[in-house]
Amino acid sequence: MSIITLTTDFGSIYPASMKGVILSINPDVTIVDVTHSIPPIDIRAGAFALFSVVKYFPPGTIHVAVIDPAVGTERKAIAIRAGGHYLIGPDNGVLIPAATLLGDAEVFEITNNEILNDVSSTFHGRDIFAPIAAHISGGMGLQDIGRITDQYIGLDFSGSVIQKDFIEAKVIYVDEFGNIVTNILQEHIHKNILPGTILSIAGRQMPFLITYGEVPKGRMLSLIGSHGFFEIAVNQGSASKLLHLNNGNDIRIGIIGGR
Repeated sequence: MSIITLTTDFGSIYPASMKGVILSINPDVTIVDVTHSIPPIDIRAGAFALFSVVKYFPPGTIHVAVIDPAVGTERKAIAIRAGGHYLIGPDNGVLIPAATLLGDAEVFEITNNEILNDVSSTFHGRDIFAPIAAHISGGMGLQDIGRITDQYIGLDFSGSVIQKDFIEAKVIYVDEFGNIVTNILQEHIHKNILPGTILSIAGRQMPFLITYGEVPKGRMLSLIGSHGFFEIAVNQGSASKLLHLNNGNDIRIGIIGGR
C-alpha cells in the first residue's frame, strides 16, 4: 500500500479536495497529513515541516508539499526522486531541503498535461500535485510525467553566524507550543556552545540546556530540538509570544558565558 503525505498552508477545507482527487485515482492509498497549518505563503516554514518528518517515512512514500504564492504563474511544477522517496510540489524551494536530506535527488519538471483534468489557475494542489502523486502511487514513472531538469529553485537553512560573543540567525519555524526554531544546525552549536552556557536575547538571559524541564515553569531556555536545530523555548509557555518573534524574523543572540 502506497503512502502519500500532505504538507500545505491550506487550512481546514481545501485539503479535502486533494484527498478526494487522490482517492478517486487510487482508492488503496494511505494519506497522512503532515500539517495544513503552515503560515500562509511561508515557503521556508513549509520546507522545514517537510524536512523534519520526511526521514521517518518508509522508502516509496510520496510527499506532496504545496506552499505556493506563485500559483498560476510560469513557475514550474516539479517531482523529485530522492533516497527512494518522491516529492511533488511547486518549484519554489519548498521540496529541496527534504530532497537534499534524503540524497541522490533527481528533479523532473511536470510537463505531461494529458494525465491531468481541468487545471485551475489558483488550485494546483488539487489539479496538478494531487493527481500526479496518485498516479505515481499507482506505478507511473517520473519519465512518463515529465522531463529531468537541473534548473530549479534551491533553498537551504544556512545563513547563521556564530562569533565569540554573539550569534546571528533566522527564525524558520514557530511550532504550536511557541517554540522558536532557528536555522542553526546542532553541529554548529556544539562546536561553539557548551551545555550550561548563558545566552541572551532581547535583554533576557537563557541557559543552553538539554531539555525543557531543566528550568522552572515559565522560564526561558535554549536547546537543540528533536529536529536537530537550535531553538528558544519557555518551559510550559510560549517563547514566540514572550519575545514577539515569528517565522522569518532575524535574531541576534548574545553569548555571555558559563552559569
